[in-house]
Amino acid sequence: MILPIVAYGHPVLRKVARDIDNSYPDLDKLIADMWETMYGSNGVGLAAPQINRDIRLFVVDSAQIFEHMDEEERKEEDYPDAPGVKQVFINAHIVEEAGDDWAYNEGCLSIPKIREDVYRAEEVTLRYMDEQFNEHEQTFSGITARVILHEYDHIDGKLFIDHLTPLKRKLMKRKLDDITKGNIRVDYKMLFPK
Repeated sequence: MILPIVAYGHPVLRKVARDIDNSYPDLDKLIADMWETMYGSNGVGLAAPQINRDIRLFVVDSAQIFEHMDEEERKEEDYPDAPGVKQVFINAHIVEEAGDDWAYNEGCLSIPKIREDVYRAEEVTLRYMDEQFNEHEQTFSGITARVILHEYDHIDGKLFIDHLTPLKRKLMKRKLDDITKGNIRVDYKMLFPK
């Protein structure tokens, strides 16, 4: 089932999410709904706060980024994380960020029609659980690390615009206010703040 995406301004997006255990109700269905919602809105990642759940859960499919790259893009740059991952992350916590910060143009399903260059670390090491609650510690790099860090921000109550300069945020204030008020049209369901 495709769930509505929570829009900028909703308080759940600013809440630090809580860890869960395997007794969380209907977790398998929730994860399946998150995949369906993410693909239905053309996303490459989706965090539980974006569907109005304050839990440390997100899904990432960076593999589709590489699948949709043309040959020219592949030749231009070395992608250490190719072919990407399709993974569920539960109770994720960052162990370490490493490498140089690099810029990449990011957007967010909760903040539609706004894109900006954001600097993030080249690598992130995460401790997390998969959907069977097996614990992992794994290092991710490149575009995959970026998508993970973006979704990780969501479970920590942060948004990609928090990485921008105060001036850039001030310049986009009207657009952000429009999103909060529901004055935006997208081709997926959204849940606006009341």
